[in-house]
Amino acid sequence: VGARPQFIKLSPFLKAAEAAKHKVRIIHTGQHYDEEMSDSFFRDLEMKAPDLNLNIGSNSQAIQTAQMLEGVEVDLLQNKPDWVVVFGDTNSTLAGSLAATKINIPTAHIEAGLRSFNREMPEEINRMVTDSITDYFFTTTALANTNLGALGHGEEKIFFVGNTMIDSLLGNMERLIQPPLWNEYSLEDKGYLVMTLHRPSNVDGYENLRQLLSLINDNVGDKKVVFPMHPRTKKMFDQFGIAFDKLIVTGPMSYLEFIYMIKHSAGVVTDSGGITEETTVLNVPCMTLRNSTERPETVTEGTNELIGANPDNVGEWVDKMLQGQWKKGSIPELWDGKTSERILEVLCSKYSV
Repeated sequence: VGARPQFIKLSPFLKAAEAAKHKVRIIHTGQHYDEEMSDSFFRDLEMKAPDLNLNIGSNSQAIQTAQMLEGVEVDLLQNKPDWVVVFGDTNSTLAGSLAATKINIPTAHIEAGLRSFNREMPEEINRMVTDSITDYFFTTTALANTNLGALGHGEEKIFFVGNTMIDSLLGNMERLIQPPLWNEYSLEDKGYLVMTLHRPSNVDGYENLRQLLSLINDNVGDKKVVFPMHPRTKKMFDQFGIAFDKLIVTGPMSYLEFIYMIKHSAGVVTDSGGITEETTVLNVPCMTLRNSTERPETVTEGTNELIGANPDNVGEWVDKMLQGQWKKGSIPELWDGKTSERILEVLCSKYSV
């Protein structure tokens, strides 16, 4: 693992494995290294510290992945695990699966088979490569099974089990923390929006990001927008020198605080994939500033709407959200908090090691 979403997906799997007396060694690549993007998640989710942190940090896609690949391989050769398990679609996923597969260690991909069909997204390339070389596939939806079958993978290696991200969400609902900014800004239940932006298509272009933030700021009426800012976004934001009076800009939030803010919000504006899963289960309106999604079930079944990357679309959708005119959603099949146990049953019973 190496990034925020992977820590969330790892947590319930780790707890289930430890409860069943299995030994789990955590390799943290260091892809996310900021305190609030990394260490706080291990504390919040009550996980043991990583057994190894490669501390790779930021770099180009190629250099980062190459350094991860080297570090992971050394550790696998030393410790010789029975299985290597990778999560999601980051460079850490790619490096872990490639390192393990090339030295013939059975490898399982949790959250396999997702596709946005947009090869301009680095995550899509990571998904494609990982799903072409790993041995066992654990999926969040039946559609992901279909995608994997189209690649020629046999049904005996594909398992529709649900979503470990939702295991974490449901398992921590009683532990959520109200952040200090709640009282600082006199926020009220359903009285504000939450926004997250980090994808290059939205945040790397000066004019595009400025226009996007201006439109959101100007269309929320008397509401505030809580904006936990990704380090990538902050680099561009700090160049504006513009006051957005409706935006409450904060640094990355801890998991328990962030979910609290989503749960009590009137809606979420995002370009993240994982957050659309959380809003679906929490029944919170969500609009995604992307042209495609690898999680279409959040749109067809959940509360997410894919509005595209064109800033001009934002105003009408924000108004719809604030007027309470959003569609009703439902929770996808097997998103019930028991996914990790189903995965372990497959790994350790049907395919004993």
